[in-house]
Amino acid sequence: MDKVIVIDAKGHLFGRLASIVSKQLLQGQHVVVVRTEGICMSGGMVRRRMAHDRYKNKRMNTNPKKGPYHYTSPSRLFWKTVRGMLPHKTVRGAAAFERFKAYEGIPAPYDKVKRAVVPEALKVLRLGEGHRFCVLGDFCEQIGWKHGAIVKELEAKRQTAASEYWAQKKEANSKFAAAKAAANAQLGDLQQLIEATGY
Repeated sequence: MDKVIVIDAKGHLFGRLASIVSKQLLQGQHVVVVRTEGICMSGGMVRRRMAHDRYKNKRMNTNPKKGPYHYTSPSRLFWKTVRGMLPHKTVRGAAAFERFKAYEGIPAPYDKVKRAVVPEALKVLRLGEGHRFCVLGDFCEQIGWKHGAIVKELEAKRQTAASEYWAQKKEANSKFAAAKAAANAQLGDLQQLIEATGY
């Protein structure tokens, strides 16, 4: 199985992260983006809502049921943005898009995997101080996404379990380090005894 890069999207800028992910996909990488509800978008909430209202006017004149489809969940909005940055109607672009997944929260297979960040897309590094921004999860709740509270509840449970695991791991590591130090001390004493007795 090919190596999968798991990106924790919280605190990243929307467009910058999408462009970097799309380039990685075209290079043959498997990418999973988690916590999409924590992605930041430059510009205040009012500006984002106005842009979204203009975007919602796009529809098929003969039969609006056939598209375009306007998603409201954070993962689907990010999914559609990445799709727009790929030549997804060609064989190469379709194969690249197959290697991409996006989720709200951190679902089961990926909560025990080391997650990466993308420094080129972090808000604290790329957005100037004092510039307005809004969070994708809050924006989606305003345009009709109904599962924000459930995702927050599950994320709180996951963080509690992770903190308990980390506390147990730190305790086990400290016990192991103490045992190793004691063993090394005994080994040193034994070495000195051998040198003193001449055996």
